[in-house]
Amino acid sequence: MDRISRRSQGPEGVQWFGNHRISSLLFADDVVLLASSSQDLQRVLTERFAAECEAAGMRISTSKLAEAMVLDRKRVACPLRVCGEVLPQVEEFKAYLGVLFTSEGKMEREIDRRIGAAPAVMRSVYRTGSW
Repeated sequence: MDRISRRSQGPEGVQWFGNHRISSLLFADDVVLLASSSQDLQRVLTERFAAECEAAGMRISTSKLAEAMVLDRKRVACPLRVCGEVLPQVEEFKAYLGVLFTSEGKMEREIDRRIGAAPAVMRSVYRTGSW
């Protein structure tokens, strides 16, 4: 995936700390493509990323949770297509070791979820004597 991601990169992405750009996040076989507009993301997805996947003998599986999410404080439509199918747009999803991402960029639900899990973790640690 790293090779496909590197070969499909272009000027799109999101600006991060000054003039650094991030165009994708990779974890095992999961990929998150980033762009600052739906047009840029559509271009990356179909013209470069899908083409690089195909060149490597792979394809994007829309049945395996291919989704679109817009990070914005207000709802914005982002009708992305891949392989002729419109990707479902979601308001939140779990990725990267179970971290909850929301379209508004808020972390309150993730923090509450982790705080709620703490008692079970502490019981487990106490039972095993790992502390």
